[in-house]
Amino acid sequence: MRIGNLAPEPENNRPGNDIAVLDVNEPLLGHDSGAGFDDFDGASFSGAVFNLSTTIIGAGIMALPATLRELGMVPGLVAIIIMAFLTEKSIEFLIRFTRAGKSSSYGSLMGDSFGIYGKALIQICVIVNNIGVLIVYMIIIGDVLSGTSANGKHHPGIFEGWFGAHWWTGRTFVVLLTTLAIFAPLASFKRIDSLRFTSALSVGLAVAFLVIAVGISIVKILSGGIGMPKLFADVTDVSSVFKLFTVVPVFVTAYICHYNVHTIDNELEDSSQIQGVVRTSLALCSSVYILISFFGFLLFGEGTLDDVLANFDTDLGIPFSAVLNDAVRLSYAAHLMLVFPVVFFPLRLNIDGLLFSKSRPLVLDNFRFASLTISLIGVIFLGANFIPSIWDAFQFTGATAAVCIGFIFPAAIILRDRYEIATKGDKILSVIMIVLAVVSNAVAIYSDAYALIKQNKTSRE
Repeated sequence: MRIGNLAPEPENNRPGNDIAVLDVNEPLLGHDSGAGFDDFDGASFSGAVFNLSTTIIGAGIMALPATLRELGMVPGLVAIIIMAFLTEKSIEFLIRFTRAGKSSSYGSLMGDSFGIYGKALIQICVIVNNIGVLIVYMIIIGDVLSGTSANGKHHPGIFEGWFGAHWWTGRTFVVLLTTLAIFAPLASFKRIDSLRFTSALSVGLAVAFLVIAVGISIVKILSGGIGMPKLFADVTDVSSVFKLFTVVPVFVTAYICHYNVHTIDNELEDSSQIQGVVRTSLALCSSVYILISFFGFLLFGEGTLDDVLANFDTDLGIPFSAVLNDAVRLSYAAHLMLVFPVVFFPLRLNIDGLLFSKSRPLVLDNFRFASLTISLIGVIFLGANFIPSIWDAFQFTGATAAVCIGFIFPAAIILRDRYEIATKGDKILSVIMIVLAVVSNAVAIYSDAYALIKQNKTSRE
């Protein structure tokens, strides 16, 4: 495959590929088309795995230990495994109907099944979800580098701990500097495969974070510094049952990667490898999720914060505690900085497709490309400075846009069954997905709203 030629290519130019020829008016364009681009023979299997894994392992991992605080160790770990299975099935649904309809994007697939309104709906959901997720990334980076306050206690950031409280160690300046020096340059690439090396580095940083956290936990276990964790949830009344559902949006957000599957698939040298890419990425990410959730909750117990990184600011009771704390926080902050452009890539494509569906491809219009990039980064920066915590952002995006992208829309495509290729088992699983998604997230939204109203009422009294 050569990128840079808009003329139709024979299907045998790309082994194993049965996706339709690129449509220059496709708003969710996954190719970098146009003059001036270097020859591109297709992305490798490993590069695709790194890009998809980087899409998955984002900020969700920081909130997963807190889900075990709410559910207990056993139900929490089981929920992570179940969510991985449902994610794999939902992506398999998308890929199967993508092949049948020769679609080139999630948007065109929804358009194929539900018309222009279906296409617009998925675009809006991706925009809402990705803006929310990227705001979370900036919030976490600000928490790590500049500090945060929770439950009346201040948790100093790395720079504040090293240099003291100054305007240049404050959240606004640090996040602004990170945005200009890292986010903006990496968000300027026009092909997602260009990010394969930074994605590989980001996965390595996430693993480094995991290894350090696991090592700290093991040392504390051997020294007798860790007690028995809560195995199951504490259920005392109806409100405590409803509160359990507030973890569902976090699980959903942790696994959402569907909006990048088509982009990665379009750039693969051999498109038949996409299912293997998905399964490899999910296996890798689920292993990381299980380990960090287990050891994170084991380490901090009921004191686990919504953003577990904020816990790494106190004396852990082991040698070199301060150094290890900084290493954990720095490694993951750096990881999120490298994840940002991978999630930003489909955000820009979707909002361009929604606003400029009749215009020429985004990669051929440098002014539109630059304007969208600058505007979106600006919106995300402002959101990160006004939204108080990652839990609030996860609850909103996870309970609305993310659950639609990851489960409701793939299940709806199966039930619509435009090409009559869905099995009875597929349809039963799709009904289960939709019911679980709607009920659990409706209860989560109700529980969050009730807690917020109760908190405001208490504060006024």
